[in-house]
Amino acid sequence: MPISRWASFARHARAANLLAAAVAAAMAAGLVAGIGIASAESNGGVRVMPLGDSITEGTQVPGGYRIGLWQRFGADGYRVDFVGSQFNGPASLGDHDHEGHPGWRIDQIDANIVTWLRAAAPHTVLLHIGTNDMNQNFDVANAPARLSTLVDHILSTMPGVEVFVAQITPESDPTEEARVQAYNAALPGVVQSKGPHVHLVDMHSALTAADLTDGIHPTANGYDKMATVWYRALLSVPGSIGSAGNPSPTPTATGGRQNVEVVGAGSGRCLDVVGASTSNGAQVQLYDCWGGSNQRWTYTSGRQLTVYGNKCLDASGQGTADGTAVIIWDCSGQPNQQWNINSNGTITGVQSGKCLDANARGTANGTKVILWSCNGQNNQQWSLRS
Repeated sequence: MPISRWASFARHARAANLLAAAVAAAMAAGLVAGIGIASAESNGGVRVMPLGDSITEGTQVPGGYRIGLWQRFGADGYRVDFVGSQFNGPASLGDHDHEGHPGWRIDQIDANIVTWLRAAAPHTVLLHIGTNDMNQNFDVANAPARLSTLVDHILSTMPGVEVFVAQITPESDPTEEARVQAYNAALPGVVQSKGPHVHLVDMHSALTAADLTDGIHPTANGYDKMATVWYRALLSVPGSIGSAGNPSPTPTATGGRQNVEVVGAGSGRCLDVVGASTSNGAQVQLYDCWGGSNQRWTYTSGRQLTVYGNKCLDASGQGTADGTAVIIWDCSGQPNQQWNINSNGTITGVQSGKCLDANARGTANGTKVILWSCNGQNNQQWSLRS
């Protein structure tokens, strides 16, 4: 093996050994709350998914940039809920959920992203990915195209989500750093092509080789520098993390709401399946509350509103536009059948971000229920009643 390739191999083997030792030491010290499937924590805040590889997970420093970012949220009064299927970090990180997968490339993240998004329903995604593509020399020339496809899948699965795409952190190996720089140089064009909800974050220039522990992963100080960059980027996009001391309308706890009526604040009438139909596509309306099975809803842990035990409240045709009909359909787990019941009385579609709305502010029997942009009117406010 040529000397240069042997040196690179040895460095990566040393990094892998350091990773294993760090995880073992952290677990022995009680620092890692858990590695693997998340036991989800939630404070009801704006849902933010940290997404990427070991740098998101926090290799060498469990929790990584998420520690400093969480502390900045709290200091300034932002209520944020980290989401994802993974779970780790110290007690100083108040929410351990994330979607960081050590060793994973862009294509591996992309193969799973739809499932993760449907499960977590984030409002904001922090994406730092590509380091392993560079280190594995995996079709480096097409890495920006793979990233572009990943971003497309995020946007199509969660319309309206805010996506922050990082130019990845530097590396100490000159060959790999050259790949990193070429990859990062292509990202502004990728981001610019995706529309107003995708934002470029320059993470590369925030760190130097002195901020790396093994030539790849940041030190504690390096991760904190990343936290500062993420935080400034989030503050630059209104609504991405709510408002200081006054977060955006947030979902209340799911589950435990069985066989309830959903009552319109403006009308005093119930969410009702027209004609007590059980057919797919039956529309939902306002009607005098009378306790029938077509007015009895259960809010599940999967954020579905079910009726008859097997039909879900559904945005027709997976629509997200104002005026989309709200119907019932066989439960499928799709995001157009997921709803957030918020602390301000609104019920919003996970896929659309829009409010369940009594059409044209109607209050009469037979008023159809639709999706509409949230506007604070009482025809978009609901209560659950046993």
